[in-house]
Amino acid sequence: MSRTGGSKAASIYHRRVIRFAVRIVLLLVAGLAAPAFAFAQADEIQVYDGGLAPVGTFNLTLHNNFTPIGQTRPAFPGAVVADKSWNGVPEWALGVTRWFEAGLYLPLYSRDEHSGFGLDGFKLRALFAVPNADERRFFYGANFEFSINARRWDATRYTSEVRPIIGWHLKPWDIIINPIVDTAYDGLRNLEFVPASRLAYNFASGWTLAAEEYDDFGSIHAFAPRGEQAHQLFAVVDRTWKDWDIEAGIGAGMTESSDRLTLKLILARDLNKRGAAKSTAAATAARPPARP
Repeated sequence: MSRTGGSKAASIYHRRVIRFAVRIVLLLVAGLAAPAFAFAQADEIQVYDGGLAPVGTFNLTLHNNFTPIGQTRPAFPGAVVADKSWNGVPEWALGVTRWFEAGLYLPLYSRDEHSGFGLDGFKLRALFAVPNADERRFFYGANFEFSINARRWDATRYTSEVRPIIGWHLKPWDIIINPIVDTAYDGLRNLEFVPASRLAYNFASGWTLAAEEYDDFGSIHAFAPRGEQAHQLFAVVDRTWKDWDIEAGIGAGMTESSDRLTLKLILARDLNKRGAAKSTAAATAARPPARP
């Protein structure tokens, strides 16, 4: 194929991707028309792709979420009210092995118009994944979290999450599925199915455009009626800028039990990456010159 023909084909392909993005935005706008009922909030709006911090590397991820149009009733008495609320948490992670990353979410915080600012608890995380997941066509892993919750954040003091990770890097497309199960340690029948999924297109320029869906079907032994389930669809862009990985998204609720509009911003970087580079440079400078 000639260079001109290849450029034309690439242009057509990119236009199709942009049309796909426009359709996602239209779905988001349509979702804003749905009324919102009470449903629990989430501090972390993210689909896991099996990526791990390098061994010995500390990583910091800042999760920030704002709900301009959300539920106006608390999910339980005394709970944070989603409408016009802001919540977030720093996520501290350490690459322990090529297949294991340990993490700590601390402090979890939120602010709403009813109870003001408050601390909502913390979480411990153990993430296992196949090494070099970002370089594999098919990748997999599992994440386990244990949460200690403040009364304003969750009706149950102790909760946990089990998040399987399954995905394909089909270059330039990514397909990722997290069939998550949550528990309040109240029996297997009460496990909740809260999956997350992501379809992304990676541009040669370094930008990534994605559609993400976050769902809560309710208890696995008997899914909640459609109107009582939570389903949110997000349009997301990703970009690496200098030492930071940046992810921003806008999401709309697709059912009565979902927040109508949610904004998310995730900022991440390796804390000791720059220090390691400086140490390497210093060691190189101090090394005596090679003999001729």
